Amino acid sequence: MHTQTYNVKGMHCASCSSVIEKTFKKVEGVHSAEVNYGTERAKVSFDPSKTSPHDLSKHIEPLGYSLEVPETANEMGMSENEHAAHLGLNQSKKEKLAEVADMRIKLFSAIPIAIVSIIFMVWEILPKFDILPMMTPAVSNFMHHLLPVLATYILFVVGRPYILGFYRFLRYGKANMDTLIGIGTVTAFIYSFAVTAFEDVLSPFINVEYQYYDVTIVVITFIALGKYLEARSKIKTGDAIEKLLNLQAKTALVVRDGKEIEISVNDVKHGDLIIVKPGAKIPVDGVITEGASFIDESMVTGEPMPIQKKIGDSVVSGTINTSGSFTFKATKVGKETLLAQIIQMVEDAQGSKAPIQALADKISAIFVPIVLMIAFLSLSTWLIVGSQYLGFSQALSFGLVSFVGILVIACPCALGLATPTAIIVGVGKGAKEGILIKDAATLEKLHKVDTVVVDKTGTITKGKPTLVDIQNLANLKNDELVSILASLEKKSEHPIAHAIVNYAQEKNISISDVSNFEGIQGKGLVGEIGGTKYFVGNAKLVSDLNIPFDTDKLNEFTSQGKTPVILATVEKVLGFVMVADEIKSESVEAIKNLHALGIKVVMLTGDDEKAAKYIGSLVGIDDVVAHVLPQDKLEKIKGLQSQGRIVAMAGDGVNDAPALAQADVGIAMGTGTDVAIESAGITLLGGDISKLVKAIKLSKITMRGIKQNLFWAFIYNIVGIPLAAGALYPVFGWLLNPVFAGFAMAMSSVSVVSNSLRIKSKKL
Repeated sequence: MHTQTYNVKGMHCASCSSVIEKTFKKVEGVHSAEVNYGTERAKVSFDPSKTSPHDLSKHIEPLGYSLEVPETANEMGMSENEHAAHLGLNQSKKEKLAEVADMRIKLFSAIPIAIVSIIFMVWEILPKFDILPMMTPAVSNFMHHLLPVLATYILFVVGRPYILGFYRFLRYGKANMDTLIGIGTVTAFIYSFAVTAFEDVLSPFINVEYQYYDVTIVVITFIALGKYLEARSKIKTGDAIEKLLNLQAKTALVVRDGKEIEISVNDVKHGDLIIVKPGAKIPVDGVITEGASFIDESMVTGEPMPIQKKIGDSVVSGTINTSGSFTFKATKVGKETLLAQIIQMVEDAQGSKAPIQALADKISAIFVPIVLMIAFLSLSTWLIVGSQYLGFSQALSFGLVSFVGILVIACPCALGLATPTAIIVGVGKGAKEGILIKDAATLEKLHKVDTVVVDKTGTITKGKPTLVDIQNLANLKNDELVSILASLEKKSEHPIAHAIVNYAQEKNISISDVSNFEGIQGKGLVGEIGGTKYFVGNAKLVSDLNIPFDTDKLNEFTSQGKTPVILATVEKVLGFVMVADEIKSESVEAIKNLHALGIKVVMLTGDDEKAAKYIGSLVGIDDVVAHVLPQDKLEKIKGLQSQGRIVAMAGDGVNDAPALAQADVGIAMGTGTDVAIESAGITLLGGDISKLVKAIKLSKITMRGIKQNLFWAFIYNIVGIPLAAGALYPVFGWLLNPVFAGFAMAMSSVSVVSNSLRIKSKKL
């Protein structure tokens, strides 16, 4: 089974997506199809031996749609996804802008005509209320001859998509939003044209004063205005992908056959040696083989300070070299790079459907046929019942107004935009904040979370030993004590030794030469500096040397989860330092903010209980569970879920995999280049736990936006359809003019897209 995502051309509304979905599902060999109106993309799983993208496209072409199938992908030695990422997506934006430009030209030609039509319509109504004088017969006669010409242009040029929608409905029985507008406006036009052309013949039977050219003109203009504003806004919703694509370097300076040559980033191969000069973007992922520099990795880590990189360090595509030149070996190219994975993940998430969208999709799928039935039922009711009270002529006129009004206002366009536009903006905003969301369902689930389970190491703490305390018991300066320790520990490979040496290097403390160095198994080491013999190790080493030493202070620190490293001579203990996994600076604030959102925080760790509880108390965690193995973490999450809690688990995405999979929302703390994109629903770049708070806030803001959108989409239809049908006419004498119906329909789509774009400006 082959699964692929394609751009779809020709989609104008939510019901378009359901028409395409149903058509694909009927094709032999298609396993599943998911069409998203917001992103205008189709995700199809099919058997390549039974069908192909070209075949799928042919099935929807008679209905006015087509799939974009990249023709040149194989020639370039790239997959279709890679090709789309490098070329297709930008091309699609170009085509979108061209489409918007064409819509603008047609709209600007229609607006003056609509204004003339509205003026004439108002001038016909207001004299009845003695607000304006009556039109002169000459002006009235001129306008009655001009309006059919203007309406013909509007219907057949600006309204061409709606005529085609009507035609496809008649030929293939497939109805969408264009069908509704087409039937309504064509009916109004044909009725008006018949009255104009055969006025004398029809006047004994119907009131020939009522003509609806203005309805055809103004409705199509309003809908064209709504479509134009919607299309322009929709381009803005997807700008996160465009910004991510702009992070990619377009070329790379590679060494081939001893020469430096500049090639397209698409032509870089595994093992290529690439030269990066100051200010240049790094084109692909790799490892430095020569030189050193400071690299701005804010795209990945969110940290603004450039990071020093030397031989053996890894570099990531899209990051920026700020100072020196260096050469690196390409290890990941094309879609393997971290940036390509991030782009793909954001694309997939923006194109996926949230569970809340299922309701809107179901309604959209059955909406058009139901609306057509309501419209014809309304027209029939006016003709049958209305004729008895108003006379046939008046009833036909009102019935026609209702028929057109229902078809126009009932467009499910806003309904189809409600969820995907909010998801597109929400996922894009998350990507900018370093929060990668795997799919829309995860974003929806996250807003319900009431319990967050965190791993200690690498989530609350930095995940590597750091020197945190110095206890000086001799007449030495602290720097001298650290200098002796670091000089001896430099010979050791132990992680604790690295912590002491790193501390000395960061503080620019000198490191001396050591002679007669020797490791003591399980206890420490011994060596000479400047003729003095020093011992470095644990309490057991000091005990074996029979050196008097008060261990009370030592025990106080060890109960906090800190590891002591003691420095002694043959005669006495000079002092000791404490090494611990340091708490991240942002952890305390993040836990406080989670509590402010009403969320309980549980910490699971394999560490000693005393040490774990001490760390938990420092950051304000509600519940600490120690001595936990990966399988125990899984059971703990199951236990919380059995209590009815909605659980999010934040871990490093590797040893926490079972727990991440069990949690309602799995959150991987992606640090540096080891982003565990595949292991969880959400990845926090840079491993910053404060982004977890932002992710939950983003989820709440996005879901609030979706609910507001659905309200606006439904309210227009719930209020508008009965009003257009004339349900209130017997009581209040109210009947919705199709002109206002067109305006309301256009504004519903615009209000939904505009409301989604508000998510961008919200502070997380």
